[in-house]
Amino acid sequence: MLAVINLVVFLALCMFLFSLRRRGWKLSRQILAGLVAGVVYGLGLQLLYGTQSTVVTATLEWTGVVAAGYINLLRMIIMPLVLVMMVAAVLKLREVADLGRIGGAVVGLLIGTTMIAALVGILVTSAFGLTADSITQGARELASAEALAQRYETVSGLSLPEVLVRFVPANIFHDLTEARPTSIIAVVLFGILFGIAALGVARDNPSRGAQIEAFVETTRLIVMRLVHIVMALTPYGILALIGAVVASSDAGDIVTLLSFVVASYLAIAIMFAVHAGLLLLHGVGLPTYFRAVWPVLAFAFTSRSSAATIPLNVETQVESLRVATPIASLSATLGATIGQNGCAGIYPAMLAVMIAPSMGLDPLALDFMAGLIGVIAISSFGVAGVGGGATFAALIVLPAMGFPVTVAAVLISIEPLIDMARTALNVNGSMTAGVVTQRWLGASIAK
Repeated sequence: MLAVINLVVFLALCMFLFSLRRRGWKLSRQILAGLVAGVVYGLGLQLLYGTQSTVVTATLEWTGVVAAGYINLLRMIIMPLVLVMMVAAVLKLREVADLGRIGGAVVGLLIGTTMIAALVGILVTSAFGLTADSITQGARELASAEALAQRYETVSGLSLPEVLVRFVPANIFHDLTEARPTSIIAVVLFGILFGIAALGVARDNPSRGAQIEAFVETTRLIVMRLVHIVMALTPYGILALIGAVVASSDAGDIVTLLSFVVASYLAIAIMFAVHAGLLLLHGVGLPTYFRAVWPVLAFAFTSRSSAATIPLNVETQVESLRVATPIASLSATLGATIGQNGCAGIYPAMLAVMIAPSMGLDPLALDFMAGLIGVIAISSFGVAGVGGGATFAALIVLPAMGFPVTVAAVLISIEPLIDMARTALNVNGSMTAGVVTQRWLGASIAK
């Protein structure tokens, strides 16, 4: 009965959000309202019942239908959006050289900021004096460590050339199901090659070329309309997502590992400042920029998925930040799997610095820092843009440095709390790369 009452309250909050839409509120304000409502709802559940209550579990099972359903709808449109936007981007560019310039600029910015993020992670962790030995490993953490060790066996044997080969699609239909961590990059490559082939057909047969362009543009418009339909559900999805996170957060775990949480958020805040500095250097007004992107960051924060944020990311860059469609498409899609500042940059760097003293290494030695930053830059290619991507990045970086991977399990209990901010940073990095690339290339790239 208590769970039923909780669900009635949840439905009442959904009706409240729907009434805001009926009143003509902008989507960004609806998302803010959903975020606040979710926090209040989650706190209410935790204060009334506690995090381990069966009432909370039963309630979250049903609110999870809204959360998981919303995430699934987003995942449903990711691959069609990426494929269509890539083909449309190539057709708009007309010249393969333009595609190379955009891709080079975007990837360069993503990897460059990830290297800066790694350096920030190193310095902040050292400043806080964090070490792996200072964190107590309980029974739950040891069980997680064992599971991570088994997962490590599946990726430890991959060399860098083997990792790069995984970017190339062998079966595009398989990758369209998002079956692999590198599926998004594989679909990007297929879309680019498909677009180049379409350009070749258009040059050989202009009448066919016009038909191809009309078909691709029509398909793009349909997919974008689908994106708008799903985006309208964002306030309800955020209500369910953030409510579950707040209701299920274990205050004891957070207090135990509070120093790592504080250090992580400080490093993330510093990287947001680095992004802001890059934007200022290129003449971008920060108030205008953050007013446009905060709904995207709010969704990234609650969903913990860079990949799921791609549709909203592309739409915001094109419509609110005036970034050309080819640039927005590449920065949003590549940024979900390459050069993630938070998950692939800050997190593995912090873990490596925490482990280094126990291995007899000075984490502030220049050769150690240079080697770690280089490994992080290379390993940041292809990290899955979903919840848990940071752990996957750590499973690549730590063995490459000769370090054990089990330390990552110590932080499992607070992973969602930190991962939310890391994901927001990842997405902001991709949008920053798109805006800065637009400033670099300017009018030479068609809208």
